[in-house]
Amino acid sequence: MRRILFIILVSFIFPASAFAAPARAMAPALFSGGQSLIAASSSPGNSYAFGASVVLTAPVAGDFSAFGGSVITAAPVAGDDLILAGSVNSRSSVTGDLRAAGGSIDVREPVGGDLFAVGYSVRDAGRAGGSIFIIAANITMSKGAAGPVTLYGNNISLAGSFAGDVSVVTSGHLTLAPDTTIHGKLSYEAPDTAVIPASANVMGGVTFTNVSYLPDTGTSRALAFVSIWFFLIARIIGTLILAGLFAGLFPKFANAVIQRAYADRVRDILLALLLGFATIIATPIVIALLMLTFVGIGLAILIFILYALLVLLALVYAGILIGGVLARRFRKRERVLWHDGVIGMAVLSVILLVPFVGVPLVLLLTIFSAGTLLQMFYHFAFPHDEHTPGLL
Repeated sequence: MRRILFIILVSFIFPASAFAAPARAMAPALFSGGQSLIAASSSPGNSYAFGASVVLTAPVAGDFSAFGGSVITAAPVAGDDLILAGSVNSRSSVTGDLRAAGGSIDVREPVGGDLFAVGYSVRDAGRAGGSIFIIAANITMSKGAAGPVTLYGNNISLAGSFAGDVSVVTSGHLTLAPDTTIHGKLSYEAPDTAVIPASANVMGGVTFTNVSYLPDTGTSRALAFVSIWFFLIARIIGTLILAGLFAGLFPKFANAVIQRAYADRVRDILLALLLGFATIIATPIVIALLMLTFVGIGLAILIFILYALLVLLALVYAGILIGGVLARRFRKRERVLWHDGVIGMAVLSVILLVPFVGVPLVLLLTIFSAGTLLQMFYHFAFPHDEHTPGLL
């Protein structure tokens, strides 16, 4: 990996044009830029362009360097090409080297020197005269190469005549087209053997190294185990923080929830349970019915957001309820503090891990909290009796 990064750095910082003849270096350079740029003026020296869209339509006697969202070279370049863009399309010949980096790189005409490309998808139909070095997820070479070839990618397809050695490192598949000729040696590292038809000819022989880039069964199980526990720990820490924040920022609201669990009659507690149970079960059905109509989609999205918020608050206040009950029972303190919420949520997380009993008990506490919250929201929105201030 360090070798690859070093090659990339050297290739971009020290191009071959840096050692060009002094006459070319002294030629006047052309600088141009714009949002949508068409470089239609020929340059006797180097040319530099940048813009959202760059199109080269006039010949360049020196080097051509471009930076933009999309770069198209439709005129010959006598020197080297250096292009950094989201989309690179080389439609004319390059006498020197071509160095490109981007999402999609398409080379259609010959390159006299070396070809260096880094991108997501690279298609080479120009047959470079020098060496080729490509790093991409998908690589397609349709006309071979006159020099040595080094490729790093996932899916790689080769066709044409290759005069030198071909070295491939792939995490996916290597495919040779029919009648492909490699005068040198083909060396490749891959999870599976390459697809080499009978009509293809590799004169220097084939060297295959089986390399698997996927973890084995034991490693996969270990990663899955670590991921699950990481997710559980992150979820527990997140809920602990939420419970502490709600208990600390809204102590009166937390006290009201705990007071209803302590002071209400059994009938009122059952009413809160029934209300919470009906809301949690019926709301998804209502959302599904609304989603069947075009007019109700917006309302269904709004109800879903409110429903998710209610479930989250009910879970948080279930932990705060446990913390408040423990504070009243053992500390003889009725005021809810932030650490009561943290302790209660920690206890709730431990209860959840208890087999058979944990999940139903947590669900029961969450349903009670949801029903209590709905009753408090209703009395707050529609105050109609003298008990409303006591609820909040």
